[in-house]
Amino acid sequence: MRVGRAIALELGAAGMNVALHYHGSHEAAEATRRELLARGGAASLHQADLREPHAARELMERVVSQLGGLDVLVLSAASFERIAYEELDDDAFARSLQLNLAAPFALAHAATPALRASKGNIVMITCSSASVPFKNHLPYVVSKGALAHLMRTLALELAPLVRVNAVAPGTVLPPEGYPEGAAERLRASIPLGRFGSAEDVARAVRFLADSPFVTGQELVIDGGRSVIKSERF
Repeated sequence: MRVGRAIALELGAAGMNVALHYHGSHEAAEATRRELLARGGAASLHQADLREPHAARELMERVVSQLGGLDVLVLSAASFERIAYEELDDDAFARSLQLNLAAPFALAHAATPALRASKGNIVMITCSSASVPFKNHLPYVVSKGALAHLMRTLALELAPLVRVNAVAPGTVLPPEGYPEGAAERLRASIPLGRFGSAEDVARAVRFLADSPFVTGQELVIDGGRSVIKSERF
C-alpha cells in the first residue's frame, strides 16, 4: 500500500471527510475513494499538478470551498529522484524544490485562514534523510531538510491557533529494483528488524493530528535506525 492511500484510509477511519489529491494516477485515487465510501466514509477527488507554481493555491481554494472548511492538512506529495551528483543540473534541483518544498508552503499558506477558523493542524511528510543525508538524491534530501525547517517555522508563525508537525519515515517501501542483497543489509541495520509500512506512517499522522499539545515536532518512523551512530553501506 502506498503512503498517501494509507493516510487517507486512516483518517477516513477516524471519521474525517477526506479530500484526495492526485496528479496523474486517477485510477488509484478513485480506488481509494471507493474504498473510503465502502467503509462508510466521505471522500472526493481533486486533480492538480503541484509542479506548476499556482496549482497548489488553486487546489486548496477548491478543496476548502467544497468542504466548507478544513481541520487537517496532510502534505505528502513528493518526488524521489535518484540522480548522481555528476549528473545534477539546475532543472533537477528546481523539480525537487518546487514539488517537495514550494508546493507544500503554498498549500499551507492558502489553507491558513480555514485552519485558523477550525483551530486545525498541518502534518507534513518529511524524511529521515532531513537529519541524516544519503547519496545520489541530493535535491530530494535538501528539499526534505528544508521542509522540516519550514514545519518548525510555521509552528511558530501559526501558533496558538494552528499546530504544525511532521512525520519523518525511514525505510518504508524500498524502491522497486533495489538490489536484494543491499535491501537485506539495510533491513539488518534496523533495530526492529523490518522495513516500515505505509500503515506505520499513517498511524503516526493520525497521532499528530489528534495531539492537541504537540507542535513543531518531527516524529521519526524508522524502526530505531536513527539511534545507530555508524552506518556502513
